[in-house]
Amino acid sequence: MGDPYAPARPIRGQDGVRVSDAERDEAISQLRERFAEGRLTQDTFIHRVEAALRARDRRDLAQLLADLPSPRRLGGTLLAYGQRGWAAVTSGLPRAVPATPPPVLMFPAGDRPRFTIGRDAGCDLVLADPSVSRWHAALKRCASGWLLDDLGSTNGTWLNGWRVREPVPIRPDDQVSFGAMTFMVGARTTLAAPSAGG
Repeated sequence: MGDPYAPARPIRGQDGVRVSDAERDEAISQLRERFAEGRLTQDTFIHRVEAALRARDRRDLAQLLADLPSPRRLGGTLLAYGQRGWAAVTSGLPRAVPATPPPVLMFPAGDRPRFTIGRDAGCDLVLADPSVSRWHAALKRCASGWLLDDLGSTNGTWLNGWRVREPVPIRPDDQVSFGAMTFMVGARTTLAAPSAGG
């Protein structure tokens, strides 16, 4: 029987290559981006970041990202999470830049107090994406503009990377996600026009 007080040997995966700080930072950055896109819940995000900080080899990091969609291309190098893991990651690779900006979601015209968003045909804005719930979210008019409210959606409503759990103010240039669908908020010039004399 070995000495129970002997220092623990490093734990290595099948490939035996220890994780570098750059690889750990890149994995956490990937998790942060998937969280902002609404692909991870807050609890899952926190758990995976903690696991990334404890990871000892590349295979550990690859497993944290294996179930997430669409491998990214960094500096011309394709990262296939489930198969090649992080063997292609090096500290000098540049950050990926999104190819196109997200579509613009305009505030509703007129004076309606509520505007619903979801997959159901009865919603004011129908988003035909399986990650969007039938009645996903709503915009509610208030004295200062609009509030964004999640209607108990399965995959969450996200505003600037934060999950919406209660009505929150939403403004032009905010980024909003309904499940996997992401938009940039735009403003109509007639929205919340000040009334005469006040």
